[in-house]
Amino acid sequence: MNKPVDLPLSRVSDEENSNTSNNPSFASVLDARLSRRSLLRGGVGTAATALFGSFGLAACGGGSDGDAAPAEKALGFTAVPKSLADVVSVPAGYSVSILYALGDPLTANTPAYKNDGTDTDFENRAGDHHDGMEWFGLSATGTPSNTATDRGLIGMNHEATTDERLSSFFLHANGGTSTLPRPAAEVDKEVAIHGVSVVEMKKDAAGKWGYVKDSAFNRRLTALTEVEVAGPARGDALLVTKYSPNGTLTRGTLNNCGTGKTPWNTLLTGEENWNGYFFRATGDDAARGNDKSVTSLRRYGKTEGSASRHGWETGGADDKYQRWNIARTGTSADGSDDYRNEMNGMGYVVEIDAYDKSKKARKRTALGRFAHESAAFSNPVAGQPLAVYQGDDARNEYIYKFVSSANWDPADANAADRMAVGDKYLNAGRLYAAKFNADGTGQWVELTLANAAISGYATYPFANQADVFVNARIAGDAVGATKMDRPEWCAVHPTTGEVYFTLTNNSNRRVDPSNAAQLVPDSANPRVYTDVKGTTNQQGNPNGHILRLKEGTGGAAALGFTWDVYLFGAESGAPAGTVNLSSLTADQDFSSPDGLVFSPSTGICWIQTDDGAYTDVTNCMMLAAVPGQVGDGAKKTLSYPRAGGTTLNVDTYVGKAATADTLKRFLVGPVGCEITGLCETPDGKALFVNIQHPGETTAMASIGDPTKYTSQWPGNAGYGAGRRPRSATIVITKNDGGRVGT
Repeated sequence: MNKPVDLPLSRVSDEENSNTSNNPSFASVLDARLSRRSLLRGGVGTAATALFGSFGLAACGGGSDGDAAPAEKALGFTAVPKSLADVVSVPAGYSVSILYALGDPLTANTPAYKNDGTDTDFENRAGDHHDGMEWFGLSATGTPSNTATDRGLIGMNHEATTDERLSSFFLHANGGTSTLPRPAAEVDKEVAIHGVSVVEMKKDAAGKWGYVKDSAFNRRLTALTEVEVAGPARGDALLVTKYSPNGTLTRGTLNNCGTGKTPWNTLLTGEENWNGYFFRATGDDAARGNDKSVTSLRRYGKTEGSASRHGWETGGADDKYQRWNIARTGTSADGSDDYRNEMNGMGYVVEIDAYDKSKKARKRTALGRFAHESAAFSNPVAGQPLAVYQGDDARNEYIYKFVSSANWDPADANAADRMAVGDKYLNAGRLYAAKFNADGTGQWVELTLANAAISGYATYPFANQADVFVNARIAGDAVGATKMDRPEWCAVHPTTGEVYFTLTNNSNRRVDPSNAAQLVPDSANPRVYTDVKGTTNQQGNPNGHILRLKEGTGGAAALGFTWDVYLFGAESGAPAGTVNLSSLTADQDFSSPDGLVFSPSTGICWIQTDDGAYTDVTNCMMLAAVPGQVGDGAKKTLSYPRAGGTTLNVDTYVGKAATADTLKRFLVGPVGCEITGLCETPDGKALFVNIQHPGETTAMASIGDPTKYTSQWPGNAGYGAGRRPRSATIVITKNDGGRVGT
């Protein structure tokens, strides 16, 4: 999530920028490029060599290619052209079905969605802003299955809601209330559409996919569902609240974006832009005695006087509304009589057993607290620890790795108590932040009190190791981690084990910074240019890039790595030497990579965009890629003229240039959407994708006139009642019955 361009007013605060440390940005800069509209811009790029040669690979993670056609070839489809149409476009030979949209009922007794703003009972309906998701197979008898291809559960994030001036206007009959206080009924709807769905999907005898409305597995977790605190911060003073005086419980999961799937078959969901949902009054710094909690709150984007995104704290006197007010209002020393510590309960990776409703979700505090996207596991090796790779999605934030204390035991893959296995591998371990060097190497720096840079950090005195995990950003500042261009999703190559990170964009890069929030380019974030959209100049790194790294000796537990930039987002017509460094053509060009998933069946790397820079030319999209390996390209030096007649030279490392065989556009979505979230059946023949917030650019004033909606999807595609746009899950299949993308 988080578009830097074309944000509705109420979403501007989502693009957090609270890192004021002096940490390096990472060496490299681009000079200006001639725009498609005769103005300057820049670019980057590289696609790698074929991933699996002729593509006759053995499937990972339960898939099988025994039924694949002998002539199967990676990216064996015709590229989809760029489009501004209000439809979902896929290649010839493929079909799209809409399965599960905002408001769809999850019980037999929940009424059909009217989509006119009068619907209620969202605790038993699909939430909004479908995002990351994972597949959990079911056998014919309803037991967990790693091989089932016609029945399964999807664990799915519901990140946010389309809103303007406080109100989630498509949810309410007349657009909702855009002034304070907010009516309780509106707040209750908005709280309930956040969180996670678990929903059963099934293919019928005719081969048609659909969701099972009355499945016993269906459930919702919302921003009010009770969740356990697990790991080193459980019971710590930082988690004490009026709701949980012993610091072991919290309520809800919020702004869930990317996902992950554990080797023991549970869902991981990341909490991203949660800070904007809380209110903090002017004068709260003094009320707290200007103690270190003020430093923490500021570092996590919540200065005193900060308004909340939706005004949920004004819904009434009930505790469920007051928990959104994080000012110190009580008299206790520990916070057990108010919600001054409530925000410390958000910002984690949350583990959920999709198969078992009886198990509470658990916040895995050892993985650190920040604006999480996805959580990607290293390829498991018996007798070795597991690594979980993560990004902090805000401008100038860090890339992280968690390494489990426990070594992987393959028997745990089929354990009956999956959450207990999660306790084993995710409650204890080492958390690292990444430092990228200008020579193409890097280090993982452990965030531990044993490091004098952390234990002696004058800006924030850490009390214990739990404090380090809860305030991982500050620990990253202390050790000098590299500031990155908004690290979003990450994924691990199923055969090489190399790790890929989408760096969506960063409007704060400058060759000559004019304020402390701006960074010069560096090797891992090397481009600075001006991209022109209509009459608007977009500066910094508007199109983003995808970085990859290869662990050194020690595999998942390695302390060193090498890296390069796999692909630079750019328009195909951008200057090749400074902006379009990946040699992208019109069939491949893209901007703002976000979602990133490797298919365990085909090995294809699926790249999804959440863009605002190129949306005057095309709606957001999904591309299919066949990457090579770190180091398959070349070093490049970018030279930037600076004020005073000097030059800034930045060395970077660009992967092998993209070709028609290694990168191709597969899908373009409807107007105003983001393409995000992807999972598939083990045979690779059904691909599930989410279309998030179509019509997001609609103005609240247009709520009564569907002709003024910027999108009417999926109603215009024949799905459901009304014309208010809805986030929805689609399934893509190949008409000849083959694997998707081949």
